[in-house]
Amino acid sequence: MKERAAELKAQATGGKGAAKREREAQALIDALEALPQPDRTLATRFHDIVRSEAPDLAPRTWYGMPAYAKDDKVLTFLQPASKFDTRYSTIGFNDVAALDDGEMWPASYAVPEITDDVEQRLRALVRRAVGG
Repeated sequence: MKERAAELKAQATGGKGAAKREREAQALIDALEALPQPDRTLATRFHDIVRSEAPDLAPRTWYGMPAYAKDDKVLTFLQPASKFDTRYSTIGFNDVAALDDGEMWPASYAVPEITDDVEQRLRALVRRAVGG
């Protein structure tokens, strides 16, 4: 919660437009670099996937975790295993993601590592989530 409070304070006092986007993108890069291995490798690969498949999403942090927003709303995020002392990281999608599939669909995925197969599945999910 402290991380989220700091993010909200920075958003309120940090200006607008390009300067805000640059500051938020740098906060995400700083968060990636601060992660211990193997979370750092996983988060960096996810960052590359999102930037490649959905370059219009705005990189930022969300509760201190790497996240990507559409229209100022977090669409997808990575919850590092080390942050919650769990055996795997989780890649999640919020309600703004276009993943609807009938009356029930997954909104988060356990990801212990990003293999080539997992990368392809994540790429497809990100494209679908942004409406592509």
